[in-house]
Parts: sequence; structure tokens; C-alpha cells
Amino acid sequence: MTTQPPSPVADVPPPAGGPPRDPGPGPRAAAALVFGASAAVLVVEIVALRLLAPYLGLTLETSTMVIGIALTAIALGSWLGGRVADQVDPRPLIAPALGVSGVVVALTPLLLRTTAQWSPALLLLVASATLLVPGALLSAVTPFVTKLRLTTLAETGTVVGRLSGVGTLGAIVGTVLTGFVLVSRLPVSTILIGLGTLLVLAAALAGRWARRSRRAVAAALATVVAGALATGFAPGGCDAETRYHCARVVADPDRATGRTLILDGLRHSYVDTEDPTHLEFAYVRAIASVVDTAFPEGEPLTAHHIGGGGLTLPRYLAAVRPGTRSLVSEIDAGVVRADRELLGLGPAAGSGIDVRVEDGRLGLRRLEADSHDLVVGDAFGGVSVPWHLTTSQALGDVRRVLDADGLYVANLIDHGALAFARAEVATLAATFPHVALVGRAADIGLDPTASTVGGNLVVVASRRPIDVPAVQRALDARGVGWRIATGAALTAWTGNARVLTDDHAPVDQLLQPGRTPTAR
Repeated sequence: MTTQPPSPVADVPPPAGGPPRDPGPGPRAAAALVFGASAAVLVVEIVALRLLAPYLGLTLETSTMVIGIALTAIALGSWLGGRVADQVDPRPLIAPALGVSGVVVALTPLLLRTTAQWSPALLLLVASATLLVPGALLSAVTPFVTKLRLTTLAETGTVVGRLSGVGTLGAIVGTVLTGFVLVSRLPVSTILIGLGTLLVLAAALAGRWARRSRRAVAAALATVVAGALATGFAPGGCDAETRYHCARVVADPDRATGRTLILDGLRHSYVDTEDPTHLEFAYVRAIASVVDTAFPEGEPLTAHHIGGGGLTLPRYLAAVRPGTRSLVSEIDAGVVRADRELLGLGPAAGSGIDVRVEDGRLGLRRLEADSHDLVVGDAFGGVSVPWHLTTSQALGDVRRVLDADGLYVANLIDHGALAFARAEVATLAATFPHVALVGRAADIGLDPTASTVGGNLVVVASRRPIDVPAVQRALDARGVGWRIATGAALTAWTGNARVLTDDHAPVDQLLQPGRTPTAR
């Protein structure tokens, strides 16, 4: 008779004489918990980017920071959750993990917007906490549930593999659902408050509830409701949350028909709904001065606009050059909707203006060669820049679209050392034979005794010579107060700035945002 070795797959029996042990969640409940928790982590990560964009910009650094914090939370929660699950019974921990996460998620819009308004120095700390806490707690759910489902070592691979796959699937669904459905249909505050409510309700269903637990759930739901109500009064609210921006329209107290479109806290466009020839911003008057100088007065143009905003320039061209055809590539359908609903873009105001919701570079590619008199670039913001519109390849498309006498005019925004602006001018100089830069004298190197101020600059490029004296006279006539630099002066100002290419365009690192988030 031979003795069999102890089976490595024997189940642990329940304690003798005690009540039957709670078997924990069944296979479907376990899968639902892991799927939902994993999806929630990715929803919070993506929506956090939207919440922070008005204050930090939608830059590579912001995206990297949010992704890094989210991954840290996932790693921390998975590691600690596994260790805790091996030391104590994880059954009573699942509900608190879901409930606390729900409360923090629901309060996130209120916390971030209030902090940004009243204590911006603490914004990164608060943002990190609102990502780390729910991310770690929700990530701990998977090892908790795995421990409960792992009743025999013979099924280790099956249980761990299945729940890992379910968690990954949940993360994919959360990502796709948020990016393609939720953000385009709901304000980010509504998404987070709704998710927080679902997590608290899931906590209520996650275990057997004693009276104390029921009171805890009721308190959590009351906190979520109070947070939802307070979020409506938090600073930084939007008239509309679009797919890309928090948008507001503010009336001008000094001009009854004046309206300012504010995107992510920056004054993006000013529109006079009754007088499209009124140009409020200096950079818009500078662009108008260049265009008016380059083409005969009143002559209709074929123009392409990369970036629409409030459509100030297309409206201006339609008014002063009747018959002008302006094709506008605006990536944000919500901004176009704001133009129509809040900024008075009707059939009369929009005569000759065709707005397409599309990426600016893709829009350029669809245009025929030598087909346009004018291309206007106005898609660069003060805290973030769509880098793929800055490269020599993108500007090569601009040159291809313009006819022999065509003109490219672009609004640049930079501060500090103006490294991005210098690089973009260098890239244009490598693409076009004639380039000029319009801005404050100190900013464009024409007043070496003054320090740079930064802000808006207007760059001009063409295959034909630019009439510098005529542009300067037009700037003076409009009271812009800017100068124009070209030739050796501009070459000296550009220095050894790099040419931006599709292969290497570190725009986020070159760009230095301004200190005030309200100037564009």
C-alpha cells in the first residue's frame, strides 16, 4: 500500500461549528465587479484630461501626467489589494472601495474647479488625489474578487486569466464609451457625477448590509447629491461642453452687440453680431491689415481658414469683399454650434462661408493645388498647439494649395523666450521664399533694449514679395501699435531655431504659456 501525497488543490474547509461561510460573489457577479471597476478607472482618466484642459492645456505634458497618475493608481491598487486580500477576508472591503471611489469621483468636478479658481498652486496636488484615490481603490477590486473566486489551486490559471481578461475588456469599453459617446453627449461633470452615483449604488449591492452599512450608503448618496448640486455653482462653468472645449460666450458690457467666445478660459474670438467689420483683438486687426494690403480693395477671394472659432475673419471678408468664398476647417462641432446659436451666424451673416467639421490638416489635403488666394491659420491656442499643423510637411500642403500670388497668414501665441514662435518662423522660411513677422517691437527683435512681452504674433508667408511699408502703414492706420520684421532682421531674430517636421516637432516643450489664462 502506497501513501498518496497531500493534494495541492484541496479546498480549505469552513470553520467547524460556525455558520456556513459566505461563498462570495458568483462567477457572473465577480465578472461584473471587475469589468465595472476597470471601466470606471479609464472613464475617470479620460474625463480628468477634459477637466484639467482649461487650466493646464491639452498638452503632451498634461496627458502624460494624467496617464502616469492613473497607471500609478492601478499599480498601487493592484499590489496593495493583493497583499490585503492574502491577509484578511476581502468580502467586507469591496463595498467600501466602491463607495469611497464613488464619492470622490462625484466630487471631482467641484474640487478641481474650485481649487483652480481659489488656490491654483494646489491644483496638481488635488488633481493627483482625485485620480489616485478612486483609481487605487477600484484597482484593488480585482485582486479582492480574484481571491474570493480562487477556491482551488487547480483553477488558478483559469480564474486569474478570466478575470484579467474581463478587466481588460472593461477598460477597453470604458475608453471607447467615453471617447466616442459620453464626452460628445454629456458635460464632463454629469459623466463623473453619474459614474459616482453608479459606484455608490454598486457598493450597496456588493455585500450583505447591516444597518450601519445601509446608513453609510445613504450618507454616501447624500454626499454625491450635495456635490452634484454644488457643482452647478462651482467656478469655471461652461455654456456648452463641446467635444474639445469648455465654451462660454460673454457679452461686452461696453458694446451691446459684442460677444467674446471663451474656450478653456482663453478669449478665443470677439464677434460683433451686427457689424462684422468691427475687429476687437489686435492680432485680428493685424491679419486684416496684411490681407487688405496684399489684395486690391473689394476683390473677392477664395480663402481657406484652418480653425474657425467665432468666424470673425470669414465674416469680415464676406462684408468687405462681397463674393468671397471662405472654406473653414473647424474640428469642434460644438464650437460651430455655438457660432450659430450664440454668436449670430445665420444665412445672412454666413454668406459665402462654408464650415466643415474636420481636422485642419486633413481639410488641406482635400483641396486642389493652386486653388486659393488666401490661407489663414488660427488654430493655435495659448496653452496648447496642434503640433501636426506646425510642421514643414503641413506648411508644404499650405504652399501647394495657394496660387502663385497666394498668401498664408497665421496667428502664433508664445511667451518667454518665444522658442515655439522662432521655430515656426524658421519652418516657414524653409518652405516659402518670403516671410515676415508682425508683433510688438520688443517681441520681434526690433527693440533690443526692451524685454519680450509675448502673446500674439502674426506670421506672413508667400511665394511673392511682401510689401512691408504698405503693411506697416495699414497697421498704423488701424491703431494696432505693432511693427513688421523681415529679411536680415527676421533671420537674426529666428537664430538657430529648429525646423519642425512630422518626425520631430516638440511643440509642447518649446511653447511657453502666458501667466494669465484669459489672454489669447
